Amino acid sequence: MEELNKNRIDVLGIQIDNLNRFEIIDRIKFFLSEPKFHQIATINPEFILEAQKNPAFKNILNACDLNVADGFGIKLAFWRFGKNLKCRLTGADLMLEILKIAQTQKIPVFLAVNKDGLSNFKETRDAISKKYPEIEIGGYDLNIYKSNNTSIQPYMEEFKNYNLLFCNFGAPHQELFINSQKCDTIRLAMGVGGSFDFLTKKVRRAPQFMQIIGLEWLWRLILQPNRWKRIFNAIIIFPIKIIFKK
Repeated sequence: MEELNKNRIDVLGIQIDNLNRFEIIDRIKFFLSEPKFHQIATINPEFILEAQKNPAFKNILNACDLNVADGFGIKLAFWRFGKNLKCRLTGADLMLEILKIAQTQKIPVFLAVNKDGLSNFKETRDAISKKYPEIEIGGYDLNIYKSNNTSIQPYMEEFKNYNLLFCNFGAPHQELFINSQKCDTIRLAMGVGGSFDFLTKKVRRAPQFMQIIGLEWLWRLILQPNRWKRIFNAIIIFPIKIIFKK
């Protein structure tokens, strides 16, 4: 862990691990082999902006076992501070990498699914099972506004039978929820945002060339114009804060 901390770069108060793709996957395999709870996060500009005004969220992010850079804005931030980002890996892509490992190692997965999201638990489970048929999958559709309520505790007791936990409540709800559900049987937990919707094809991902050149935000704006405020913060407010950071 000491070696990992040496590769952490501070971006507006949030620590991001500067690792290449092989190193990221290697760390995940290690986490899955270690009988203790690990939380990882995929950090994008929206996460960092939210953390500026949400101390609890900020503390959880900086305490995560692994923070992977997600979003072209993070790459630009590294350049601004004289660093080169080794790997930008989106939450959707990282989730697929983890599911590949789960398929190979027969690791059971629990899905905490936003009841009010585009994709429900059954749709998400079926999409994962079609792609990774060897994975045992459990989970529920949950009301994110009752995520700390005792009414869902019976469901949460069940996920102690699983080693992987994915949650799509969106930031910061998913990170706060995951952090409140620590147990040693869950070896790896990650918030995946809209990644379930990509799997179920409820939302189409941007073409590969747009992802590479950092224009995935434009694709999301065209498909989901109601996200304009979030996108504005990511492509306008975040770069301004980075530029004027001393």
